[in-house]
Amino acid sequence: MLGTQWGDEGKGKVVDYLASDASMVVRFQGGNNAGHTIVFGGRKFKLHHIPSGILRGGIKAVIASGCVVDPLVLRKEIEELKERGIDTSPLVLSTRAHLILPIHRVMDAQEERLRDSSGGKRVGTTKRGIGPAYSDKASRVGLRVGELLDWERFQRLYLRHFEIKRRVIESYGESVDLDPEATLKELREAREVLLPFIQDHFPLVQDAVKRGENILLEGAQGTFLDIDWGTYPFVTSSSTVAGNACSGTGVGPKDISEIWGVVKAYTTRVGEGPFVTELHDEYGERLRVSGGEFGTTTGRPRRCGWLDMVMVRTAVRLSSIEHLAITKLDVLSGMGTLKVADYYLHNGKKLYYYPDSTYLLEEVEPHYVEMSSWDSTENITTPENLPRELKEYLRLIEKESGARISLISYGPSREETLVLYEGRKM
Repeated sequence: MLGTQWGDEGKGKVVDYLASDASMVVRFQGGNNAGHTIVFGGRKFKLHHIPSGILRGGIKAVIASGCVVDPLVLRKEIEELKERGIDTSPLVLSTRAHLILPIHRVMDAQEERLRDSSGGKRVGTTKRGIGPAYSDKASRVGLRVGELLDWERFQRLYLRHFEIKRRVIESYGESVDLDPEATLKELREAREVLLPFIQDHFPLVQDAVKRGENILLEGAQGTFLDIDWGTYPFVTSSSTVAGNACSGTGVGPKDISEIWGVVKAYTTRVGEGPFVTELHDEYGERLRVSGGEFGTTTGRPRRCGWLDMVMVRTAVRLSSIEHLAITKLDVLSGMGTLKVADYYLHNGKKLYYYPDSTYLLEEVEPHYVEMSSWDSTENITTPENLPRELKEYLRLIEKESGARISLISYGPSREETLVLYEGRKM
C-alpha cells in the first residue's frame, strides 16, 4: 500500500482500515519525516515511525530493514502511545534498519542552509536527518539498529562516527554545537526503551508468509517523492514505489498478491519543487483550510491544487496498482466547479505520463476536464446512495488511471469509509 502523489494522501487511515484483515503491518521505507494521522473513537493519533496497524491491537507492527529510525523520536512515540492506553508490545524494530543520529539532524539543516546560501534551490527537507542517514547507508558507514544490542561496541562506533561527521561539517566552515557524550547518554536512555522490540524481522515475516497470513506492506511518502521516479532533486532519500516493498521488508516478489494505491481527491505538496496543478487562489486556500492541509510531522502548510491524473496514471503503471483508495472526498463538497488534469501540453504535444525533467515540468500546461462537485458526503451508507456527481468523479478516476476504486474515505474517522468492491483478495 503506497501513495500515488507526494505523500499526505491519507495512507495512515487506509492502512488502519485494511489492517483489520491482516496479522502484520510492515513499514518498508522512510523515517520520521513521514506522518500518519488516524482518528477513531473520538481520539486523534499522530504516528511517525510506527505503522498505523499498531492501533488495531494484536497486529504485529514492523519497522523493517528499508527504514531509517531516530531512536529518540521512536522512544517518545512508544511512550506516548502507552500513556494513551495503546498496547505497544506487537511492535517489532528490525536490527537491519539504519539509525538516524543527532549529528544527522545537524548535517541535514546545515546542508539545506548551504544550498540556499550558495544560490542553489532548497530541497525542502524536513531537517529530520533522513537524507544524511540514507547517505551513510549508501556510503557503508551507517550504524544499524542491531548495533544497540552491544552497548560497549555501539559507543565506540558512535564516537568514531561523530568525530568523522564533525570534521566534515567543519570543513564547510560550520560548527557543531553538539556534545557527543550528552547525546550518547540520550541514546542509552532511548535504548532501554527500545531493546524489547529489537529483533531480526526476516524470520518473523517469512514464517507468516509460510502460514499464508495476510501481511500489509506500508510505504511512506508518495510515488513522486521517490529517489528515482520523483521530481528529483525535490524528493525523499528512499524508494517509495511498490518495487522497493520487497527489498525493504524481505518479502519475495511472488508473495505479493495485490497492490493498493492511495489517491487524495485533490493534490497537495509540502516543500519545494514543481507542482503543475497548484492553485494560488481562493480555491487553493479553501482546500488547505477545509482539508486541514498542514504537515503531520512539520506543521507546514501544504500547497494545494486540482487532482492530477497524469501523476496518478503514472503511479498506477509504475507500481502495477490494482486497487485505489480515494480519500478526502468530503473536502470537495460544495466546491461548485471542479477541475481534473487529464494530460499536460508541452509545445503542442500531449503528455499522458509524468515527465522525467523538473525543468520540463515548469513549462507544461495542464489540460483540465471540468466537473460539478457534490453537495455533501453526509449520510453515505452504500455505493448506491453516493451523489451522482461523486459517482461521475470516481468513474473519471477509474477511466484515466486504469485501476479499480475499491475504497473511498469521506471523513477522518474509521466510520467514514466505504468499500466499493468486495472482490479483493484480502
